[in-house]
Amino acid sequence: MIEDYPHRQTIPTRWKDNDVYGHVNNVEYYSYFDTVINEYLIREGGLDILKGSVIGLCAESHCAFTAALGFPEPVEAGLRVAHLGNSSVKYEIGLFSGGGATPAATGWFVHVFVDRETRRPASVPDAVRAALTKLEVSEA
Repeated sequence: MIEDYPHRQTIPTRWKDNDVYGHVNNVEYYSYFDTVINEYLIREGGLDILKGSVIGLCAESHCAFTAALGFPEPVEAGLRVAHLGNSSVKYEIGLFSGGGATPAATGWFVHVFVDRETRRPASVPDAVRAALTKLEVSEA
């Protein structure tokens, strides 16, 4: 249920998101994951994606598809944090068709925070950590 995710964002689908089968193509789901995560990091955590000394890189991701999404229906993306380490975070994401109670897709995404120049692991920046802490849930 969307209420299981502390952060929620509405993402409009685009005409180009649909494939020839009449539903959103599977690769777009990962774009929605990126959108809900990075929007939150930038707005709530103050992550400076252009000039910050620490950046987050995707180390791992997964998506399980359970129902079709389609243009022009908006996607309701839910975001929570399953694990917050020193230099990494595991997000859990649910994608819902506008107003739907059951997710059309669920997934997870692991960010490893690294120094922008050296690409060596770095601690999650304090402001980002504070924002992510608000989304922590117990691991299932």
